[in-house]
This record gives sequence, C-alpha cells and structure tokens, in this order.
Amino acid sequence: MLHFECDYACGAADVVLRALMDTNNEQHCGYSEDEICGRARKLILEKCDAPDSHVHFVVGGTQANLMVIAAMLRPFEGVLCAETGHINVHETGAIEATGHKVLPLPQKNGKICAAQVREAYEKHIADSSFEHIVRPGMVYVSHPTELGTLYTRQELQELSDTCHELGLPLFVDGARLGYGLAAMPEVDLPFLAKVCDAFYIGGTKVGLLFGEAIVLKSDDIHRYFRYHIKQRGGMLAKGRLLGVQFEAILKNDDYVNLSRTANQYAQEIKQAFVNHGCELFSDTAANQVFPIVPVSVCEKLGEKYAFTEWEKLDSERIAARFVTNVTTKREEVDALLSDIEKAFA
Repeated sequence: MLHFECDYACGAADVVLRALMDTNNEQHCGYSEDEICGRARKLILEKCDAPDSHVHFVVGGTQANLMVIAAMLRPFEGVLCAETGHINVHETGAIEATGHKVLPLPQKNGKICAAQVREAYEKHIADSSFEHIVRPGMVYVSHPTELGTLYTRQELQELSDTCHELGLPLFVDGARLGYGLAAMPEVDLPFLAKVCDAFYIGGTKVGLLFGEAIVLKSDDIHRYFRYHIKQRGGMLAKGRLLGVQFEAILKNDDYVNLSRTANQYAQEIKQAFVNHGCELFSDTAANQVFPIVPVSVCEKLGEKYAFTEWEKLDSERIAARFVTNVTTKREEVDALLSDIEKAFA
C-alpha cells in the first residue's frame, strides 16, 4: 500500500534524519533552552527578516493553534476563521477546551476575506446585546488552507490592514507552509512576519519527525508564552530535538526546495485525473489535489493506494484528496500515474 492520504505518513527528510543522528550523542539542557535551539531561532528570525520577533518550538500543529489563540484572547473573546478552518473541523474542540469559542465564517475556496472580518466585527459592536455575545478577538487563517488553496499577497495584506485597523491580531496556521512558500513565492517569510501578529512554520507535515516553530511579534505575548506551553503539555523535555530538525531543514533552503518537488508531483497527479475528464473539487497549486473521481475508479485505486475520500458528491462521484510530501519518491508517483491510466481504461 502506497500512502497519498496525508503529508505525515512518512518519517523525516534525509537531511533532518542525518542531523538527528549526528547530534544524537551530544548532551544539552532541556526544554528548548539549549544552544542548538538558540541557533535555530536565530536562523528563523534571519529568514523572516524579523530580528525583534520571537520564536517558540512546540511538537504539533494543534498545540501551536490552541496556545497562540489562548495567549492572545481575553476570556470573553473568540476567534474568527473559515468554516472549513482546521481549528473548526479537525481539532476536536481543542480551541473551545481553552475556554474560547471558534466563530466560523462562510468560506470561498477555503478562504475568508477582509470584508467578512469587518462585517463580523461591526455586526458584533452594533448589536444592542453585544456584552452578552462572544466578542471577535482575533482572526485565524491557514496557508495553504484545508482545501489546498493559497492566499495571495494582496488578500493577506488586506486581511492584515483590516485586522490591525480593528485591533484584531492576525494568526496564520502554517502547518503546510513549506508547500505554500514553494507554490507562491511572493508570500514569503519576511512578508508573513510583517503582516501577521503570529504564524508558525510547520514541520510535522514538511519533513520533520515532529515540530512547529511559532513566530510571535508581540513582546507581551512572548513574555508569558512559555507558561502556556508548559501548562498545556507542550514543553518537550528533549527540546533540542526541535532545534536540530529546524536548523537542518532551513539552513540550506531544503524546506522550500523539497516542498517544490512535492508540489510538482501533486500537480502531475492532478493533471492525470484532469486528462481523463475529472473536474476539480478545489483547484490547487501545492501538495494537495482534489479530483472528482468516479466511484469505480476510487475502488480500483483503493486496492493499492491510501487516499482520502474527501466528500461523496452523489452515488457515482467522490471528491478525493491525494497528498504528496517532501519524502514522496518519484517511483511512487509514477506507479500511481500508471494505475490511474489503468483505472480509467
């Protein structure tokens, strides 16, 4: 069985695994306060061109999301996001468990826009019962989105301008950020560091065994953020392992370069389905593709490949999701492409 259902079914990229092996016998202090994590933080801030920001390492994306959101919101506030946003549909109420409500907005291609944020904020303050209603306190988006789409530079700038005008922090979930950076270079790390109050560089889905690097702009949020990490079970005792991995994959730009190859493979898979007349549930440029596939073809491919049946559209068609990652091999893609041809024969 070959796995195309997610981008974390694999181990680590070779460059990361070698770094872990090379440093395995070293001894360092714990909790990400070691010199390797220090170097990784410095490297990240250099790549972000954000010397005054702050970097915190955690193990997973759900941890990153709930910690940032809990740290930024007042007790009576919630977070605006797309109705398809990861925090709304795939985190088992993790945000609500912190005491904060997710406030979903209608999405278009997995995205929300600045006008929606303004409308939600103004609707709240115009309500005569506003003090009895959860207050919109920040905005969450992901890049790429759950539907694999990307925010343009202009869309993010407009979101940022509106959020800051209204006093709402903007937080970008970057669980798959490497694929987004490779697919849309104009939305780069310096730009994200400029327009966001917080974002994270995802590692678990982009070549690390585990790990996410949170970039925070606010000194006040940073000052107490390690309390949130510890209280919520996210402070890894062997924290150096996070620094080792991020330094390894970022120092020679493997984070983006490997992601670019994964994107290319995904686009080849998408094109193979399009060539057989399949429509797209969501048209994407990164490592997730969503062809609408006949049930019979899904059944044939399911004998050899793991992929996601994203949504059953009717009795004859399924919106499927195929995902590549930084460790996907050329021969695995070629095998799938060959079997797509056979499945339609």
